Amino acid sequence: MDSELLALSESVAAACRQRQLLLATAESCTGGWAAQVITHTAGSSAWFERGFVTYSNPAKVELLGVRQETLDRHGAVSPETAAEMAAGALKNSKAMISLAITGIAGPTGGSPGKPVGTVCFAWCRVGETAVAETAVFAGDREAVRRQAVLHALRGLLVRLDAA
Repeated sequence: MDSELLALSESVAAACRQRQLLLATAESCTGGWAAQVITHTAGSSAWFERGFVTYSNPAKVELLGVRQETLDRHGAVSPETAAEMAAGALKNSKAMISLAITGIAGPTGGSPGKPVGTVCFAWCRVGETAVAETAVFAGDREAVRRQAVLHALRGLLVRLDAA
């Protein structure tokens, strides 16, 4: 693991421990990479509750409670779906804060409205509404996925600092 991801792992660990928060992840295009980075830090079982890898739409519905209507109306790669993924991760775990990632890592699957590199994120705390956003990253599949993990974890730290 490179130094940037290592530093993020340690920062997330320290912030969750300090605030005594359990974390859950809901990932699609990153396939569990965020959870891998998070659990790289020893002792993560004290604050990382679980991770959901919901690559398919049926998995998003079944495991996270994403509404089929949301998928039909906005697609799997949308802030609306990311928000429902983050909320579902909380509902289906004992976590108090969550992050969600869903996107198009490529090399295929893009469209004019959602090009390859489009990734939607959401972060949610128990009792609050999820905050979602979209970013577009450049590069090959690996680069898009890595940038998505970095963005998700940096966004998580912002929300933890506000806690």
